[in-house]
Amino acid sequence: MRAVLTPVMGGREWAFMLVLSMFWGGSFFFNKIALGELPAFTIVFARVGIGAVALNVLVRLLGQRVPRSPDLWFAFVIMGLLTNTIPFCMMVVGQRDIAIGLASVLNATTPLFTVMLAPLMARDEKINPAKLAGVVLGLVGVSVLVGADALAGLDRGVIGELLCLGAALAFALSGLYGRRFRTMGVSPLVTAAGQVTTSAVIMLPIAALDAPWDLAPPSAAVWGALLCLGLLSTTLGYVLFYRILAAAGAINLMLVTFLQPAFAILLGAVILGERLNLRQFAGMALIGLGLAAMDGRLFARRRLSRSARAGRGCD
Repeated sequence: MRAVLTPVMGGREWAFMLVLSMFWGGSFFFNKIALGELPAFTIVFARVGIGAVALNVLVRLLGQRVPRSPDLWFAFVIMGLLTNTIPFCMMVVGQRDIAIGLASVLNATTPLFTVMLAPLMARDEKINPAKLAGVVLGLVGVSVLVGADALAGLDRGVIGELLCLGAALAFALSGLYGRRFRTMGVSPLVTAAGQVTTSAVIMLPIAALDAPWDLAPPSAAVWGALLCLGLLSTTLGYVLFYRILAAAGAINLMLVTFLQPAFAILLGAVILGERLNLRQFAGMALIGLGLAAMDGRLFARRRLSRSARAGRGCD
């Protein structure tokens, strides 16, 4: 019987993770800028459309080829729905009514959903007591973040928060589903190009509902935000996404959402003047503790440190 190897994070994967968190954390800021002048579905279509063009150009320039297998393209469609179409639409619509920092923190619940779903979808993504404790802490943190307003009635802010949580669930499913591309022998770049291309095709009729041809031409700031969404958050972001996924697994990959809020909150506070309240900071802290418990490294180092001190005491 062949042993199942649990994926781990190395130094290169952590470096990729940091860069990816900058690109994806910035996407909340770019969305907010674009929402000042454009409707949500138009923003999502522009993001995946720009990303699809750039990724397909990269595939050609690097001499790679997208296979024509129907099974592969069906997987691209599913991945495009889970990774782009559904979560991007939910996230952008949700961001109309909540701050950048809060949206990014709610997105940080993705690893919690990943841990809950992983035993059902991936036999080498095991759940243990530390990860279970992390899920509980994270869910409590989400409850604190959303607050008692959710019980009093669904105002626009609460609906925005729930939409961002739904996007996090879709992202968790995408990380687990996307593992199959490694066994299909498809490169990270081709995988990214395939799923973003299918997303652009799906979003085209949806964006038409916004009647973008009737809108005023966007400002230079909005064009810049759309280009950053398409080239940084999507094109380069998904190349890094699939590289980390192949090397470190879905649970480790989704820890990127733990790092995103720092960049999103910084941009929102410095440029847009957004602030989070004390309750939201408390919720963030609980989510952070939950993610640290899931990762396990911090607590493992503390156990090793205590063992080392105990060993020295016996000498």
